[in-house]
Amino acid sequence: MRYLHTMLRVRNLDTALKFYSDALGLKEVRRTESEKGRFTLVFLCAAEDEHLLKQVKGRGAPLVELTYNWDEETYGEDRYFGHLAYEVDDIYATCDRLMKLGITINRPPRDGQMAFIRSPDLHSIELLQKGDALAPKEPWSSMPNTGHW
Repeated sequence: MRYLHTMLRVRNLDTALKFYSDALGLKEVRRTESEKGRFTLVFLCAAEDEHLLKQVKGRGAPLVELTYNWDEETYGEDRYFGHLAYEVDDIYATCDRLMKLGITINRPPRDGQMAFIRSPDLHSIELLQKGDALAPKEPWSSMPNTGHW
């Protein structure tokens, strides 16, 4: 397992970037705009980690993901923290092992790529398949979401 990123929701992207980039010195390394989903994702890394983006195949250096939803939402203070993300070698095997330990898979890896679980303190944790998505298979393909993440 390899640490990937921490997602934080932001109310104002310009203000957030001024803080994270200008004040803290993090560098924007990737941006995704989704017209359909009505959000912007901005990924930032520390200057000392920037070389890792080129060295590591796939997702690269540990990042901070700023999520800006275009439509105003009220999260409450506790929802501005989004999730921790980890890359795993086999998402199906990882989820199976976690289930055997009594951990609920809140968002099963139906797509062979992504799953969500929650810590005992209800922090969301995203699990992402290393490399390409695995082919969809049961029981994951038809497993419904449980609760929220």
